[in-house]
Amino acid sequence: MKKIALIVALGLMTSISTFALGEAGTKLGYVNSQELLSMMPEMTKADGDLKTFAKQYQDQLESMGKEFEKKGTEYQTGEKTMSDAVKTVKQKELQDLEARIRDFQQTAQEKISKKKEELYKPILEKADKAIKDVAKEKGYSYVFDASGGGLLYANESDNLLPLVKAKLGIK
Repeated sequence: MKKIALIVALGLMTSISTFALGEAGTKLGYVNSQELLSMMPEMTKADGDLKTFAKQYQDQLESMGKEFEKKGTEYQTGEKTMSDAVKTVKQKELQDLEARIRDFQQTAQEKISKKKEELYKPILEKADKAIKDVAKEKGYSYVFDASGGGLLYANESDNLLPLVKAKLGIK
């Protein structure tokens, strides 16, 4: 029984070492993309620009929130002495202001998201190109992201899609 376990263990170790060392010239590598991006000066600038851009919307939203609070407090304070018609008008004003705040908040989030994409896209493309260039220059077949991003680079000659399509009769 011990001999069987030993043979299985040796077989597994051989398979693992063959895979780790790279069979048939396959070289594996990894990069921590989050660490790389945090070291890029462009990312620091983009983060600052995005923060400044978002602050404008945040300030406007805070101003609208204060206006809503003020009108809400005024309504609650004077509610007992208001006629039904005035109450209805004041309630409608508060509802309209609340709707404007929600719309503004949604628009702001969309614009901030778009700005973030606009600022980060060239930086991400630059990092991606550098990773692929280094992988090609150094002969790596696969480069993985150590920060959990998956596969960053794969040698196109290892793409099995054409073979699988042919096997399935797909053109």
